[in-house]
Amino acid sequence: MAHAVKELFPDVKLAIGPAIDDGFYYDFDCDISITQDDLPKIEKKMKEIIKSKNPFERKELAKADALNLFKDLGETYKVELINELDDNSVTVYEEGGFIDLCRGPHLDKTNKVKAFKLLSVAGAYWRGDEKNKMLQRIYGTAFPTKEALKQHLDFLEEVKKRDHRRLGKELDLFSINDEIGSGLVLWHPRGAAIRREIEKFWLDEHHRAGYQILYTPHMAKLDLWKKTGHLDFYKENMYSPMEVEGLDYEIKPMNCPFHVSIFKSHLRSYRDLPLRYAELGTVYRYERSGVLHGLLRVRGFTQDDAHIFCSENQIDDEVLSVLDFTLFILRTFGFDNYDIYLSTRPDKYVGTEEGWKKATDALGKALHVKGLRYEEDPGEGVFYGPKIDIKVRDSLGRQWQCSTIQVDFNIPERLDINYRGTDSREHRPIMIHRALMGSLERFFGVLIEHYAGAFPVWLSPVQISILPIAERHAEYCRNLMSTLLKEDIRVEMDEDNEKIGYKIRRASVLKTPYMCIIGDKEISSNTVNIRKRNGENTGEMTIESLISFLKEQISNRR
Repeated sequence: MAHAVKELFPDVKLAIGPAIDDGFYYDFDCDISITQDDLPKIEKKMKEIIKSKNPFERKELAKADALNLFKDLGETYKVELINELDDNSVTVYEEGGFIDLCRGPHLDKTNKVKAFKLLSVAGAYWRGDEKNKMLQRIYGTAFPTKEALKQHLDFLEEVKKRDHRRLGKELDLFSINDEIGSGLVLWHPRGAAIRREIEKFWLDEHHRAGYQILYTPHMAKLDLWKKTGHLDFYKENMYSPMEVEGLDYEIKPMNCPFHVSIFKSHLRSYRDLPLRYAELGTVYRYERSGVLHGLLRVRGFTQDDAHIFCSENQIDDEVLSVLDFTLFILRTFGFDNYDIYLSTRPDKYVGTEEGWKKATDALGKALHVKGLRYEEDPGEGVFYGPKIDIKVRDSLGRQWQCSTIQVDFNIPERLDINYRGTDSREHRPIMIHRALMGSLERFFGVLIEHYAGAFPVWLSPVQISILPIAERHAEYCRNLMSTLLKEDIRVEMDEDNEKIGYKIRRASVLKTPYMCIIGDKEISSNTVNIRKRNGENTGEMTIESLISFLKEQISNRR
């Protein structure tokens, strides 16, 4: 692809072009704009190069020679990359007069490339830094057969249909407005109705599981974040401090120091442990504009956060309990498939190796006891402790990071928290950090794509839409709506002066689970006629039967 682009746009400068999970991309510095309309032209040139059967020739050059080569070619990005290499030699590949910096290996000839497709064009800052120049990125994919390529392209079409940004607009669920700020989510009434149902479920289940619910501020003095280590290890994800009456304050990236402060507000005994605090706490983290992505990557979000304070001999039971709780929550929302990872100590960390080993062993032991298969993810723990990450797979088999469980020996030490043990001495508690859904924003985005916007009844923003056939049926419909509202059923009525077919289509576009169609027959028999969003008619039923039918589905979370 880079060869083809260079042939068509000779003044282009080459940046980087790696393989990625589902294809490849290449970044170009080009004075003219490469658009989606240029992709067929680039594909045509690629096919010509493939047909030429050029061999890929690997060459190993001294670093100085490689620098001179790419300087002569005017490839300034390659020169920058080579200058940063520690090796004394550099490998390049050449085919048909085109040469590029690459480790390899490659196929032996260009004609071994089979089915491919260029997918899209996007902007990308050099090295992901908005201070650098904006480059033009072309995405593509390749497969060994046309059939495999077609299957993948069909999959991508389904992904487009489920894109939560598109469905969020079509279903009027949420928006992100530049006047408010990038990465800051506005929940519309329909989206807020789903969020309210999620929060109600979350709160009820945490109450049953012995958690105490907290509410904490959105900012704190900067010194607090110095004590926790966030300012040393997490600064790039935090916003600039603000001055209040001569003191620096920081908008919170985490909830944990606040929960620690509540723990410290009383003298604690071993009898108080385990102490489980939970909060739907909104936090703010700096994300570069180039990586923001709808609900999936935002700057302000609400974590379903909790911190468990326990003694060392309670860790195993608490981690096991959290694992059970996590999988119950995920299954309730329809996620039965997931991958589990045990993330170990990163290069930059706080605490002792002994503490890290104890924490990591506790997480690994819990996974073994539960018989859960997992992979180790070396170096991907947070700076204060190792973690279990649970990544759900949606209805298309895509993987999403949601749940995390972390064992922390370090923040209790740094913030000096203690409890009185059975020996009447002071002991350090252990903290277990956990989020079951992750962030509500991200989880909602995943839910939208998992269900393609057609939520189960218990989550649907409107569970049933009442559609009067004519104006004379409106009064009956209003009374029915009032009855359903009193039963805590989310209902709306379409009173527009439109034909019933149009009203049905409108409710179907909004993916309302059920439509209640009311005409002369229903009024005379004091019944309702129910239609599902897939077009299936369930027939007539009494109002009492309808209420029982809906409440049964809602209570069973279907």
